[in-house]
Amino acid sequence: MNYCMECGTELEAKHLENEGNIPYCSSCEGYRFPVFSTAVSMVILNKEQDKMLLIKQYGGADYILCAGYVNKGEDAEHAATREIAEELGLQTVGLRYNKSEYFEKNNTLMLNFSCIVASECLDGLTDEVDQAEWFSIKDARTNIKKGSLAQRFLENYLEKSHGLEPFTAFKDS
Repeated sequence: MNYCMECGTELEAKHLENEGNIPYCSSCEGYRFPVFSTAVSMVILNKEQDKMLLIKQYGGADYILCAGYVNKGEDAEHAATREIAEELGLQTVGLRYNKSEYFEKNNTLMLNFSCIVASECLDGLTDEVDQAEWFSIKDARTNIKKGSLAQRFLENYLEKSHGLEPFTAFKDS
């Protein structure tokens, strides 16, 4: 951020106690902290947790994870369940936070969750999803887009979940 989002004045680095050098607007007399989008990404599992759902989207040739932006006033958990319902027509019955990663390409903080859905039925796909397919865990690992953030999230999930008890359903409030 080089200019104040309030008045357009060029920002300068100014020391703020306990924070370090922070962009500062001398006109507004205020510090300007980074602004970025927040999105969710989901490793989607069937009830038995032996299959993963991968999607192709927006004309892409590769399989990725279902993802979407968090709306103003919405918590990340709700965004994850909403995106799964909106894009895939599936009800989430279990959810657990996995990991976050900043994605510089589109200035977005990505929050990754693992989610269990009630059904493997893919009759509710919307036009946001070109294709969706259930894969075995091994095949999901093989088919996910190589070198992608989706692959890093999937690998992280698999590393963390090894030897852990399956997580249980939740009630959406």
